[in-house]
Amino acid sequence: MHAFKHLKRVVTDWFLCGMLIATILAYLFPTFGGAGGAMHAEYVINIGVFFVFFLHGVNLSSEQISHGLKNWKLHIMVQGFTFVVFPLIWLVCNKLFGSQVPALLMLGFLYLCALPSTISSSVALTGSANGNVPAAILNASMSSVFGIFLTPWLVSLVVGTGAGGINLGSTLLNLCGMLLLPLVLGQLVRPFLGKFFGRHKRYTNVVDKVVILMLVYAAFCNSMVSGTWKNQGSSVILTAAIGSAVLLAVILFMTTRTARALNFNHADEVAAVFCASKKSLAAGAPMAALIFGANPGLGLILLPIMIYHPMQLIVCSVMAESYASRHKLQKAQAVAVAQSA
Repeated sequence: MHAFKHLKRVVTDWFLCGMLIATILAYLFPTFGGAGGAMHAEYVINIGVFFVFFLHGVNLSSEQISHGLKNWKLHIMVQGFTFVVFPLIWLVCNKLFGSQVPALLMLGFLYLCALPSTISSSVALTGSANGNVPAAILNASMSSVFGIFLTPWLVSLVVGTGAGGINLGSTLLNLCGMLLLPLVLGQLVRPFLGKFFGRHKRYTNVVDKVVILMLVYAAFCNSMVSGTWKNQGSSVILTAAIGSAVLLAVILFMTTRTARALNFNHADEVAAVFCASKKSLAAGAPMAALIFGANPGLGLILLPIMIYHPMQLIVCSVMAESYASRHKLQKAQAVAVAQSA
């Protein structure tokens, strides 16, 4: 019953429905959002991405981040899983199944594994499960900044940096200009505009999601125009869904076991598991456009993160409720013991 409630919440989420609508519109009107189309996606999206990361910078509280600095074991675990364990899992899977999976989809899974953690959902779920919110804010924020440099570097280790690969220097420069610069500018104006944007945070979240939907639409338009989907067939979606589900199950098992092996208390375990298992579509969509450029297979490359994103929300929402119930029971037992002493 609880699982159905969380599934219903995700299904009625306008953003997730918007992703489905964006792919349908790309199928119906591919030339409008494609490269050189009437939408002028390359300009509209660049402006939108810059503004979104500026808003992230404005809303990023340095006070909350400073509160979370102390627990170094938790930070190392989260960043280690995000940028080391995930890519190593991909490396093993590529050795085992790489020859059976379409090359572009395998590249999509590499990209998924190289992405930073989410900020909003990691922090929200950590809070609802009575976890360490300051640590979650710090780790999610650190992950986003590290990802600007580490994500393209990790991808370049596999696809190369020469002809046919990615231009790492140019990509890093573009990512700094489009993602890091607006973050820094947002932090600089936070003392003056922070309260104003804080009062209107729900509107800034809408802007964030609209820009992602435009990116998804443009990516799929280019894939439709190039014929990528016709060449792959519908089985690629099933492969992506199964692969994403298995990856999420493995990583949640590993993060939970690791947090308990490190003797984390309830609050730190929650933050560690939710931050270390998440992957960010909000960062992934704009970064993909900059890393892979006008690659006609961009829709296929984005497919794993588009499936992993709602999947992680459903599963981790159920886990958050379980964690909250367990925490409530532990507190009740502690009170009972104290009263009987």
